[in-house]
Amino acid sequence: MTLTTTLLPAKDKLRLCFAHGAYNMKPIFDRAGHGIETIQVSTYDDLQACLPEVDVLVVSGLWKNDLLASTGRLKYLQSVSSGTNQYDLAALRERGIVLASGQGVNKNAVSEHAIGLMLSLTRRLALARDNQAKAWWRPEQTDPAEREDELPGKTMLIVGLGGIGDRIARLAKAFDMKVIGVRRDPARGAGFADEVHSFRDVKALLPRADVVVLSCPLTDETRNMIDAEAIALLKPTAFLINVARGGCVEEPALIAALQAGRFAGAGLDVMAVEPLPKDSPLWSMPNVVLTPHTAGETRRYEVNVLDILTRNLDKLWAGDTALVNRIV
Repeated sequence: MTLTTTLLPAKDKLRLCFAHGAYNMKPIFDRAGHGIETIQVSTYDDLQACLPEVDVLVVSGLWKNDLLASTGRLKYLQSVSSGTNQYDLAALRERGIVLASGQGVNKNAVSEHAIGLMLSLTRRLALARDNQAKAWWRPEQTDPAEREDELPGKTMLIVGLGGIGDRIARLAKAFDMKVIGVRRDPARGAGFADEVHSFRDVKALLPRADVVVLSCPLTDETRNMIDAEAIALLKPTAFLINVARGGCVEEPALIAALQAGRFAGAGLDVMAVEPLPKDSPLWSMPNVVLTPHTAGETRRYEVNVLDILTRNLDKLWAGDTALVNRIV
């Protein structure tokens, strides 16, 4: 008989904590009848207080690396977010704590949001909403440059052709657009894009793009990738969509270019500083559509996170450490 060594205690001995300021995951998880003791907290202080008696933690924004001093029993940390920059990976590894990310849980939401920002700009939906608030019926435009635009035949450049970027490409193809993808390793393929390149080719590709979409992680390679030099390479008619991270764009250069009308406009879900300061010029620019880092929001977020969690719990109880989205 072969004994399976597992990282976790048995179900009836395990204590699982959900820690998030907005997502209500405990009742959804409990309704599935897993037979696991669960608790839910929404503040850092409450998390710190309960953490010593927790075996599995599901968390994102409430996590601070100071909490590592309180992880007496913790063996598995499931990040609610796709990004894991907030976790000290070396310290987790040293303590034997497994970390998995939430990568993919908001793939549909973010990709659809990127398309929504693009359509808001090309079809001037944000302007129409502004006019609605003023009860002003805009007359037909004699100047073609002031009219709404259409997408077939235009070129989209997607910087970050991962799960989100590839779905953006798929949606863009439905609008009969040409799609150029950029990814860290082009050998992984173009997916739904027509062609694929590496990050070092971004500036050479920018002049070809009618719409530039950032859906890449924030790394040393992508930080301030869209700087003044890159912005100067954009077509005057181009749009920039950022559903990645604010740090991927040199924001002062972006603001200066938008104020000067150097390119057509931007749809921004992420900013360098969040919340966006009230004195930022971005708030009042007619050629900018802003959303408050909500691209990843979806009514299915909790369900999607819990799907990864339950699959990984089953793997760990079976002695399988090849977890979904394993980071450490």
